Amino acid sequence: MLAVAVLAAGKGTRMKSALPKVLQPLAGATLVERVLSSAANLKPERRLLIVGHQAERVEQQLASTGGLEFVLQQPQKGTGHAVQQLIPALKDFEGELLVLNGDVPLLRAETIDALVSQHRSSGADVTLLTARLADPTGYGRVFADTKGIVSSIVEHRDCSEEQRSNGLTNAGIYCFNWSALAEVLPKLSTDNDQGELYLTDTVEMLPCAMHLEVADADEVNGINNRRQLAQCEALLQQRLRNHWMDEGVSFIDPDSCTLSEGCSFGRDVVIEPQTHFRGDCQIGDNCRIGPGSLVENASLGAHVNVLHSVVREASVGNDVAIGPFAHLRPAAEVGDGCRIGNFVEVKKSQLGAGSKVNHLSYIGDANLGTNVNVGAGTITANYDGVNKHLTRIGNNSKTGANSVLVAPVTIGDRVTIGAGSTITKNVPDGSLAIGRAKQMTKEGWASRGE
Repeated sequence: MLAVAVLAAGKGTRMKSALPKVLQPLAGATLVERVLSSAANLKPERRLLIVGHQAERVEQQLASTGGLEFVLQQPQKGTGHAVQQLIPALKDFEGELLVLNGDVPLLRAETIDALVSQHRSSGADVTLLTARLADPTGYGRVFADTKGIVSSIVEHRDCSEEQRSNGLTNAGIYCFNWSALAEVLPKLSTDNDQGELYLTDTVEMLPCAMHLEVADADEVNGINNRRQLAQCEALLQQRLRNHWMDEGVSFIDPDSCTLSEGCSFGRDVVIEPQTHFRGDCQIGDNCRIGPGSLVENASLGAHVNVLHSVVREASVGNDVAIGPFAHLRPAAEVGDGCRIGNFVEVKKSQLGAGSKVNHLSYIGDANLGTNVNVGAGTITANYDGVNKHLTRIGNNSKTGANSVLVAPVTIGDRVTIGAGSTITKNVPDGSLAIGRAKQMTKEGWASRGE
């Protein structure tokens, strides 16, 4: 059996934030959510989150994550003290305990799998993850033989000059035999500079300790401040871009673009500079997105072009052109072959196949049929000051420039709306509708004051 415990009680003072450190966002997910997901493949029988600082806020954020047990550490007196809080919760547990840090979000699932696998096959009481650093200043040094058996861990400040030349460091990730750990946890001492209980001290208390050196030291980067958060964001973004480039996506300027792990891309997609994807996005084959575009929680079909535009919580069909400077807002549904042109905003509306809204228009709370042509400056006036109302436009209809359709209103099939009209009543199929004030021309007006 396996239990996973995540240390998530710290204040994160150096973040200088009202948000708990483990709830800081990284590529669309919180740090602690990333840590939990990295161990999901193991399918542990128990998942425990040790909380302390703003515990209620952390629990609220993770309320929808099933199967989590929250254990309170109050006050926070070190990593050893944190794990001591598990003793009542795991009183009858038999198996391994994997200890992860809530501020180490870049661990790959394969690395964690390898750690647990080695621990189980070796028969060790504890197996710790290590990293070899070019500059290990400030990190505890791990001393081990060629078989991976650990003899000691020495904190940087306590190392001799010779010991400091050892670049093998403790990453703070452990897999324990819980029964062996439970015996030594009560013996931890605060006899150190910080007056805290260190989980590291249990390694020397246990009969057999081994280590696994991580292949990529960047995986164990911890986050204590905004600079380190930015560094981890850059590393994660590079991972994501590399993955999708290997899958057939082209980035014109990779470093200027950002993704989330909820994104998926088809083949032969081209991502132009300064283009960003947030949340869950599905992008079909042969799309060209950007430059200067944002796509968030949206789905795009094949052969879609998005230029200098925002597509948020919208659904777009195949062979669609969007932009420049268009805004598809939540619940916009754009059918195949549509054209959404410059300075057009679409909100909570459905556009049938082949419809075009080319210039300077607002389409809100509307249902457009197929092959509708919306003239420049057309507006669906959907709000009466209290409620939103629906505008319906039938197939093959067209509106003239600067038309205002005052909802609720239904425009039939094959209808033509005259330019500059304000339409307040339903229009039957095949009609011409004109709603303008009578033009008045007063000659000689300019010469009145002469």
